[in-house]
Amino acid sequence: MVKPISNDKRVAIVKHVQEGKSTKDVAEGLLVSIRTVERIWRKYQKQGYYQPEPLNCGRKLLVDTTTMGKVVEKIYEQPDITLQELIDEFNLAISHFALCRRLRKLGLTFKKRHSIQTNKTPKK
Repeated sequence: MVKPISNDKRVAIVKHVQEGKSTKDVAEGLLVSIRTVERIWRKYQKQGYYQPEPLNCGRKLLVDTTTMGKVVEKIYEQPDITLQELIDEFNLAISHFALCRRLRKLGLTFKKRHSIQTNKTPKK
């Protein structure tokens, strides 16, 4: 994703175009494309400001942070709870995999240790 240009350049673009300079001269002077100058100037004329729009950083989470906090509390209360039991208890509208990913991001894992003792004889 392309990083938005700085506010200093945006201010300069609006100032130079207001002074009557052509978009081509402004673009060459500030080392930006003509399209960028036109887009920022049009936005300033239409909306009255030139700040960039906030970036859309992916999909919205289906489970909010307060519910995830309750899920984490439940895991600490009952460490042997399964993902399906968590989904059923909190009526979560996400899959096992999505819940597992969210819990891994929080530092929780569900890998169970087997109760089988390890072999004590050394391998040859």
